[in-house]
Amino acid sequence: MRDDILERMRRLRLMIFDVDGVLTDGTLYFSETGAELKAFNARDGHGLKMLKESGVEVAILSARRSRAVEVRAAELGITLVEQGAVNKSTAFESLIGRLRTSAAAAGYMGDDWLDLPVLARCGFAASVPEAPELVR
Repeated sequence: MRDDILERMRRLRLMIFDVDGVLTDGTLYFSETGAELKAFNARDGHGLKMLKESGVEVAILSARRSRAVEVRAAELGITLVEQGAVNKSTAFESLIGRLRTSAAAAGYMGDDWLDLPVLARCGFAASVPEAPELVR
């Protein structure tokens, strides 16, 4: 791995994750009653717990709202959850302000064009392989 990437990773105090397409496969599921359902990968959850144990605060930032996200976050001990954040830049600034950290010490993992402003602002940007080329 490149030295500059490793250095940005060492500075991380906060890592923020989008939900749909990052913590899930991006498919939207709905029950017969219209409730939104999400499928989370257990291995991702283990990785998030390990990240927290290393001293990096973990947050979730999503433009959508879903009770399933609240439940999964609670299972993983993630207390920083921002849902319904259509303007992700504003939500990002709020999260780093609440933790009294800098954008340079924050990372973000996204997968879509709504994520671009945060990916450009944070100190460590990542995407999933399936993200559009512009986002990668």
